[in-house]
Amino acid sequence: MPTIGFWELILILLIVLLVFGAAKLPEIGRALGKGIREFKKATNEPEKKDDTPRG
Repeated sequence: MPTIGFWELILILLIVLLVFGAAKLPEIGRALGKGIREFKKATNEPEKKDDTPRG
């Protein structure tokens, strides 16, 4: 599986900048960070046992 090099990463970032614009980048980064935090939180929490009777 090939890895992403420095120049490929720069190219991807430039394309994102062109598509979304400089004003939207902080908002996108904030949303991405929040999503990653929520994902980590969800994977680290133990499953809650459901004790409700089914009937």
